[in-house]
Amino acid sequence: MTISADKATPLSGSPRIDRTDAMGSISAMAEAHNNWGRWGEDDVLGTLNFIDAAKRLEAAALVRTGEIFSLSQPFDTNGPQKGWRRRTNPVHTMTDTGVDAERGNQGFPHGFGGADDVIAMPLQCSTQWDGLGHIFDRGKAWNGRAAGDVVTSEGDLVTGIETAAARIATRGVLLDVGRGLAEETGRDDGELPDGFAITVDHLERTMERQGPSSTVRRGDIVIIRTGQYTRARREGWGEYAGGAAPGLSFGTAPWLHASEIAGIATDTWGFEVRPNEFDAAFQPLHQIAIPNLGLFLGEMWDPDALAESCAGDGRYDFLLIAAPLPITGAVGSPVNPIALR
Repeated sequence: MTISADKATPLSGSPRIDRTDAMGSISAMAEAHNNWGRWGEDDVLGTLNFIDAAKRLEAAALVRTGEIFSLSQPFDTNGPQKGWRRRTNPVHTMTDTGVDAERGNQGFPHGFGGADDVIAMPLQCSTQWDGLGHIFDRGKAWNGRAAGDVVTSEGDLVTGIETAAARIATRGVLLDVGRGLAEETGRDDGELPDGFAITVDHLERTMERQGPSSTVRRGDIVIIRTGQYTRARREGWGEYAGGAAPGLSFGTAPWLHASEIAGIATDTWGFEVRPNEFDAAFQPLHQIAIPNLGLFLGEMWDPDALAESCAGDGRYDFLLIAAPLPITGAVGSPVNPIALR
């Protein structure tokens, strides 16, 4: 295994996946790979506990050229959402404009004028973090709490995204799986086909191809480039939001646990492979990762420019700063992740 973890759970002890028994497989995986109580019964940070001062110093030392990359998709009315469960695209409205100022109808003295605007949007409509209150497993939230005690109509009363506002600055590692598996997929465009399930072996082979700088260590945030966003940007959104997509296999759950990463993000709508690998399941890897592992998931990130730079000099690790907005009680947040090389 190309990971470094002091107390890693061995993959050899992982439960077998029965594709005909979604509930049994989810239950077995949750029992075998679970972090409840690891940081105490009052914990609200989950795997962000792996990021400490030493980790931040390690990450800061990776900045050599001063190159900077935003890993965010645009926030505008053009996409990618289609209205699933009331997820819409941002609606941006100007409340004061240059026209108002020019015509003197703003009511300010001495020629003063200005512009103001508002935005209305779901918090998970574009580049975002899933918080620990976003997904439940059989009525339980992160750390074994009753879901109804955590998230109510007033928001996430325990693990609201604001608890992570000053936590997410660490070593980032890009795994460009789209490029790394070109030979296997028969594609030379660096894009995995929709429905492609990324396995632990695929992750390991990508790390081996990329070299030592992509070795994953405790407290890292791993960014997976599948190339699906590259395709959507070229061909149009299509079914990007909720449709078929490349993504992590359910079988990567033991690796997510053993690697002791702080978070993982992808360039896809839903992080895991779609269609999901069980006939009667919805996002089963989410069901393990968030409420059982306490793992922060990023979705709809844009790693393309960063990937070009990394491929150019063979360095795949960098300082990553990806603070969520401290929206009290929110179960997710928009984010503009910044990679510094």
